[in-house]
Amino acid sequence: QVQLVESGGGLVQPGGSLRVSCAASGSISSIGIMGWYRQAPGKQRDLVASVTSGGSTNYADSVKGRFTISRDNAKNTVYLQMNSLTPEDTAVYYCLANVRIVSMSTFRNYWGQGTQVTVSS
Repeated sequence: QVQLVESGGGLVQPGGSLRVSCAASGSISSIGIMGWYRQAPGKQRDLVASVTSGGSTNYADSVKGRFTISRDNAKNTVYLQMNSLTPEDTAVYYCLANVRIVSMSTFRNYWGQGTQVTVSS
């Protein structure tokens, strides 16, 4: 019904930058909030940042001032620009989208498959 495909993860040195993207496709009628979560080994999955369809954003305290979330509603795509990366940012990053599919009246959450971000020298 709905697929979320992430891209842009990889290995970066401390202090470097990386941008990850997530494109939603399928029988989409509309998308509400979109966001990025991350999960480090042995830890729970935590919210990194989110953005509403109107452009309002929310960030975890640990990434404020370093990460920027944005979205292109025409492309059903959400981006996460990550600057000043540290080893503590190393995790699998997951995309989330709250989607209403065609012929349905309610929204539900869909997850991407995850993309690895590793910050290491």
